[in-house]
Amino acid sequence: MDAFFASVEQLDYPELRGKPVAVGGNRERGVVAAASYEARKYGVRSAMPSKLAAKKCPALIFVKPRFDRYKEISGKIRQIFLEYTDLVEPLSLDEAFLDVTVNHFGLPSATLIAKEIRQRIKNETGLNASAGISYNKFLAKVASDLNKPNGQAVITPEKAPAFLEKLPIEKFYGIGKVTAEKMKSLGIHNGFDLKQYSLTFLTGRFGKSGLHYYQIVRGIHNSEVKPGRIRKSLGVESTFEKDLMNLQAIQEKLKEKILPEFFRRLERSKARGRTLTLKIKYSDFSVHTRSRTSNEPIPIEGMEAMTLDLALQEDIIEPVRLLGVSLSNLCRSGEPGEQLRIRY
Repeated sequence: MDAFFASVEQLDYPELRGKPVAVGGNRERGVVAAASYEARKYGVRSAMPSKLAAKKCPALIFVKPRFDRYKEISGKIRQIFLEYTDLVEPLSLDEAFLDVTVNHFGLPSATLIAKEIRQRIKNETGLNASAGISYNKFLAKVASDLNKPNGQAVITPEKAPAFLEKLPIEKFYGIGKVTAEKMKSLGIHNGFDLKQYSLTFLTGRFGKSGLHYYQIVRGIHNSEVKPGRIRKSLGVESTFEKDLMNLQAIQEKLKEKILPEFFRRLERSKARGRTLTLKIKYSDFSVHTRSRTSNEPIPIEGMEAMTLDLALQEDIIEPVRLLGVSLSNLCRSGEPGEQLRIRY
């Protein structure tokens, strides 16, 4: 979906259309969750501190996120996907992989299917979507960004080698800012540069990820579309308008704001887990976490006391701007508490 959260706000509130909109945060603090294309022209991006966003775009309009509304529309879009294929792997509320090799209508062209789905989304929700079409998930993901907004692109097996050689290294899906900078320090600025390095060299420098980089630059990505993705964690976090100055204020915010919403999400998901984590972000943007793991799923009735106890373990040395609580090592209600291996 194109600028999904911001586009939903512009859809529901016509007075926002054509104007720079940021979902989340305010002029003083917080983080931008999504930015409209009008705001992006000024350099406003998701995950940007809202104070910086306001400086880049003085006319920026901040709106509070309405996740229930975004989930409602996301559900409608998901139903459209499922009319074409059962193989739908959601990545988030606004993005998914679809395998249409075998589809419900027997259509021979993935390009035409993507065009039809995008038109259905527009007709039924009023929102624009973009699509990437290719023979594996990695290339489809890269292609989905090529003709945004409201467009689609195809990377065929014949075109893939030349396309990947020209692709800037930071545009490779799965290569983040830190890894991109490390690669550039090695003289790797695009796919052609990356292709010159051996598997031995890449695994030596980047560990197991080296094999992934070696393969994707050659168009190799064998991950299947998996409709039953296992959720690894569930959590809630919030940035406060005013910093919290002491333990008492932290515990009050946990009890009054963070934990009630955390419990609501927990009940909706029917998930249980064995690791409870408290996240604390200080005014200098440093992040500390405290966690506790149990041999059995942690009972909901014991989570509040456990969270407050985790707060007691932290030496509060700076004002606190954000708190978060999350549950990991998940299992569904009624399932045995089998350990899930999670890499951090």
